[in-house]
Amino acid sequence: MELHVKNNASSASQAHQNRARMLISCPDGPGIVAAVSHFLHEHGANIVQSDQYTMDPEGGMFFMRVEFDLPDLEQRLPALKEQFAAAGSRFSMQWKIYSVSRKKRLAIFVSKEDHCLVELLWQWQAGDLDAEIAMVVSNHPDMKEYVESFGIPYHHIPVTADTKKEAEQRQLEVVSSDIDVIILARYMQIISPTFIEHYRNRIINIHHSFLPAFVGGKPYAQAYDRGVKIIGATAHYVTEVLDGGPIIEQDVQRVSHRDDVSELKRIGRTIERVVLARAVKWHIEDRILVHENKTVVFNG
Repeated sequence: MELHVKNNASSASQAHQNRARMLISCPDGPGIVAAVSHFLHEHGANIVQSDQYTMDPEGGMFFMRVEFDLPDLEQRLPALKEQFAAAGSRFSMQWKIYSVSRKKRLAIFVSKEDHCLVELLWQWQAGDLDAEIAMVVSNHPDMKEYVESFGIPYHHIPVTADTKKEAEQRQLEVVSSDIDVIILARYMQIISPTFIEHYRNRIINIHHSFLPAFVGGKPYAQAYDRGVKIIGATAHYVTEVLDGGPIIEQDVQRVSHRDDVSELKRIGRTIERVVLARAVKWHIEDRILVHENKTVVFNG
C-alpha cells in the first residue's frame, strides 16, 4: 500500500518569497554592522532579524547572521550579491546570501538502524524541516518500501571492503552537485577524503556518544565499561579526522548503574534522533558558521 504524504513546509517558504539570509565571518573591527545595515537600507531591504558574535573585539573573528526582506528578491538577488562584494572586500569578509524560498535539497544516507531516518521523515512531513528530501541512499535494502511510501527515491548501493571505491563513485553520481547537504542518519560506513572534499561542511553525522569521549565503534559498551552517569549524542560536520569534525549540537541524559548496554542504547537512540534533527534544521535555516574546527550556531 502506498502512502501519499503531504509536506507542510511549502507554505512557510511561500510566505517568505522575498526573504533572504546573509551569513558573514571576518576579522573583527569597527563599522561592520553599520556597513551591512547601511548597504541593505540603501537597497530598500528591511532587516527582520540580526545576530552577531565576536571571539575577541580586539583582533578576533566576527560572525553575523542577518535575515531581511527585499521586494522582488528573486530578480534583484544576483545584482545585490555583486554589489555587496565591494563592502565585503573592505572588511575581508567571507559571506553568503541565501534565498529563503529556495529549499535546500537533502540526501539522507542510512544503513540498517532507522530511528534517525524516521525522525527526519516525520519532521519533514510535519513541515518542521523546510527542505526537500531528494533521496535516501543506503547500503542495505531494508527501508526501501518505507521510504518510497513517502514518494522519496531510494537508492540501494551495496558497500563491501572490495567495492567501497566503486560504491562511493556511484553515490557521487546519484547525489551529484544538485544536493545541498548530506545527512548520515546512522550510516555505518567511513566516508573517504575524496567524497568529503566534494561536500566540505555539508555532510552532517550523528555520533552515538558525547564527543570527544568514546570515539569509534561500540561507544555504549565503552560507556558501560566505564560506568558513566550520563550518555549523549553529538551531531557534527564530517572531516577527514574520524569523529573529529566541527560540532553542531550535543545533548545528554542521566543514567545509572542499573542500566545495561541495551538500556543505554535505547536511551541513546532517543537522544540521537533529536540531536541530529536539530542540527539538520539549523543547517537548512542557515544558522551555522564554521571557523576552523568549531561552529558558531545562531539558534536563538
